[in-house]
Amino acid sequence: MSEATHHATAEKDRIPFPLKVVYGFGAFVNNTLAAAIGGMMIVLNLGLGMSPALVGLLGALPRLTDAITDPLMGYISDNTRSRWGRRRPYIFVGAITVGIIYALLWQLPADKSEHFYFTYFLVGSLIFFLAYTVYATPWVALGYELTPDYHERTRLMGTQNFIGSIAYMISPYFLAIMYLPVFGDVVTGAGYLALIIAAVAIGLGILPAILLRERFKDVASSEDEESKPGGAGEVIMGFLRGFGKTLKFKPFLKLCVATFLVFNGFILIAAFQPYVIIYYVMGGNQELGSVFFGHAGLLQGVSALVAISIVTFMATKIGKRRAFYVSTGISIVGYCLKWFVYTPDNPWLVLIPAPLMAFGLAGLFTLMPSMVADVVDADELKTHERREGMYGSIFWWVVKLGQSAAILGGGLLLVWTGFDVELGGNQTPEAIRLMRICDAFIPCIASAIAIYSIATFSITEERAHEIRQELEARRGKA
Repeated sequence: MSEATHHATAEKDRIPFPLKVVYGFGAFVNNTLAAAIGGMMIVLNLGLGMSPALVGLLGALPRLTDAITDPLMGYISDNTRSRWGRRRPYIFVGAITVGIIYALLWQLPADKSEHFYFTYFLVGSLIFFLAYTVYATPWVALGYELTPDYHERTRLMGTQNFIGSIAYMISPYFLAIMYLPVFGDVVTGAGYLALIIAAVAIGLGILPAILLRERFKDVASSEDEESKPGGAGEVIMGFLRGFGKTLKFKPFLKLCVATFLVFNGFILIAAFQPYVIIYYVMGGNQELGSVFFGHAGLLQGVSALVAISIVTFMATKIGKRRAFYVSTGISIVGYCLKWFVYTPDNPWLVLIPAPLMAFGLAGLFTLMPSMVADVVDADELKTHERREGMYGSIFWWVVKLGQSAAILGGGLLLVWTGFDVELGGNQTPEAIRLMRICDAFIPCIASAIAIYSIATFSITEERAHEIRQELEARRGKA
């Protein structure tokens, strides 16, 4: 359908900017905890001497439970009926609980065996990720229902993506903080840093529950009152039916496919970029290569903040699909440029693709959540159910599942190229060539397929407006 029609945002549908920021605090907490739990685990190896293989296992095992807990929490949130709403009680309790558990997780006792630390951290991580799910899943769902307006949803998601991205600019310094001399050793430093992170998580994390309001909680109650689950058997069957309906809804599947391709095309080659810079551009100089890799990463991170603002503005003018074409297309240009500008003749040229590549993920995580909110409305029109929690949980589970697969695939690809760390700067020309091809063109191909997937996404601005009118005519304005 055409996206030529443009509907102005009504005043009653606007979210005041301070409240957009409050919702964005949830993204900051969400991303800080996600980055911290992964980035700080190096302490188990460097500070406690645990085997790197066991540390990797500790990072992977707890996330496997997300396949069950994320959709289940989404279902529970969707079907909660309380005076405080469907999302806010879980956000409030979840923020406090996840902060406390994270702080306790890093108060590691001294002089214990490797088996003790493995068991302690595994059990603690399982509890942490359960509390993390209780917080994050309803927070995501809350964002889908803060406004029914097509464009205001994009502005909201742009704001939260901007604020959330700041967490990833701070988290790389966590290791340096833990090594500060004032703490004495890195394990003690991790314990104090965890207390600071916990305080921030609790302080900012509860604000969405306190200051934001659920626009559709009464609508949800009236829409699905007749199908409200009763006993345990009905709850299980209701969960399975809801899970199946979500996965069968074609517009939602298209968003998942596009997200999987763009995000994991980037993650898949994330391991290649430092190797290409070190062993091709710098001829094997690890120290100098790591510096230029850091320069490119910092520039890409800063550029992402600018890109988020541009994509948000662009989407409100030309529609979300076209904005996705442009932002993803710009990132494709950036990836392709790596083949031409990554050269031993001038290492500073590695900075050129970074601002362009930033548009890929910046556009993806601004536009996709906004488009999922439109899908939730289309689903309500079809099923008479408001299922923001189920859609949000499955969407982000697909992201996490793909990320794990991409990290594994990246390592396998690096082996396939013939890279041998023992050769240092004397890698074979064939290995260097294959590494460069993977680094530049795998994300290009993945992103191009994602654009094709979104080209057939049926919920344009005009269709979203029609869906809203039909819903309000059926249920009354809420």
